[in-house]
Amino acid sequence: MTSLDKPTSDTDPTTSTDQQEADAKAVTEAALFEAFGGIRGMVETVLPGLLFVTIFTIDKNLTYSAIAAVAVSLALVAVRLIRRDTVKHAFSGVFGVAFGVVFAKMTGNAKDFYLPGMIYTLGLAVAYLVTTLAGLPLIGLILGPVFKENLSWRTRNPGRKKAYAKASYAWGLILLAKCTILFPLYWWGDTTQFGWVLVALKIPPFLLAVYLTWVFLAKAPPPIDVFAEMEAEEQAEKAEKARRAAATEAARSQEF
Repeated sequence: MTSLDKPTSDTDPTTSTDQQEADAKAVTEAALFEAFGGIRGMVETVLPGLLFVTIFTIDKNLTYSAIAAVAVSLALVAVRLIRRDTVKHAFSGVFGVAFGVVFAKMTGNAKDFYLPGMIYTLGLAVAYLVTTLAGLPLIGLILGPVFKENLSWRTRNPGRKKAYAKASYAWGLILLAKCTILFPLYWWGDTTQFGWVLVALKIPPFLLAVYLTWVFLAKAPPPIDVFAEMEAEEQAEKAEKARRAAATEAARSQEF
């Protein structure tokens, strides 16, 4: 049983507070690892861009750089398919690389390989902030199904809603800070220097945002497992139907 399969509510009263906090942190860590892909997901995010800028730095050939980036993205997807792992992170990398290659080939400017990803980052930053201001923080929409709580945190678990709001603000502000560095470099910086800065900024902001999310959620109330609640309701309905059927059968037998 993984840490995500452990009960997330109705904790054992005999369990110490320290143990409950440790369990909550373990569940949160496992959920974040699943949602964001862990170390492997980070490698799949960084490797195509790293290969692109490395080859372009060496020979300034946009075509070779683009082919290499696409090839490694497809190879990462193939590895996941062979291992029968989830491919969502690898596929997102393929689409990102494909859009970047299209932009770069259309304009003939290698810097445009990174433009779609930058626009996506800016849009995501705005989405985190706007949805939080609207009372529906995006990180809660992302992690709710992973924690098996769906949207129960909106009305039934205000402590978790507050934690999701803090985490979403953190993601939005961190991504905005990243954009304030990258967009000026995109307009005025050298292509190879810009590429290396962008690759260098792939992981640290992401890790900071994930860490802050972990801190906020580890201190929040445990999620409400709505799937377990639905299963319990179904079992109760089946038991009630069986009881009624037995009562009806008993009444008929008494008539005869």
